[in-house]
Amino acid sequence: MQAPIDTLQRFLQQVEDYGQPAGAPAAVSAEGSTLMTKLFTGTRNFASGFFTTILFLFFLLVSGDTFLRRLVEILPSFSNKRQAVDISQQVESDISAYLVTITLMNATVGIATAVVMRLTGIGDPILWGAVAFLLNFVPILGPIFGVVIFLLAGLLTNDTLWQALLPAGLYLGIHLIEGETITPMLLAKRFTLNPVLVIISLVFWFWMWGIPGGILSMPMLAIIKIICDRLQPLAAFGHFLEG
Repeated sequence: MQAPIDTLQRFLQQVEDYGQPAGAPAAVSAEGSTLMTKLFTGTRNFASGFFTTILFLFFLLVSGDTFLRRLVEILPSFSNKRQAVDISQQVESDISAYLVTITLMNATVGIATAVVMRLTGIGDPILWGAVAFLLNFVPILGPIFGVVIFLLAGLLTNDTLWQALLPAGLYLGIHLIEGETITPMLLAKRFTLNPVLVIISLVFWFWMWGIPGGILSMPMLAIIKIICDRLQPLAAFGHFLEG
């Protein structure tokens, strides 16, 4: 992984030096809060949150159907027990299909982005493909942040304006084809969600858990909708969540 890391370091150094007059000494912060320091601090926080999320999910998986069995045991009637099992199976089926679908589509976006960055001469295609793959897990805000990154990379790499705008434009085109056409078509049969509520859920869970919360915001909102659609008292709220 040395080559992608070197590429990222050179890119960040260019960002720090961008806009400074030629021959001017680099400004030194008294607290040492350079862009590189901030990046690796953010990376450390992301890794910590990601590890906590993985640990939490690991113990949930290890517990197996314990929570479902306990829920079935305490429900009063047989119809309630059967409904709980039905909801659990539907959640498992729909969320599994959602996660598999977006993972495959995000991998496709990453590969396409890597090819585009290679053709436009931006730099290490593996690095940019991985960035596009990871950002696409965060709905709406991830691709917007990706456009900003590739626009900045194009401005720092290419001299002419159209060549500088080309990487961000091609990345945006890839996202529009995937995010606005292919993926909605694949998932529309299972569920659709209100875009405004998707943003609200994303902001809330990002505030709660950071990057892992942003990644898990869509599955959690989808689980709430599945449960509401199958419980008569909550059916109106489930309809409100629908896109």
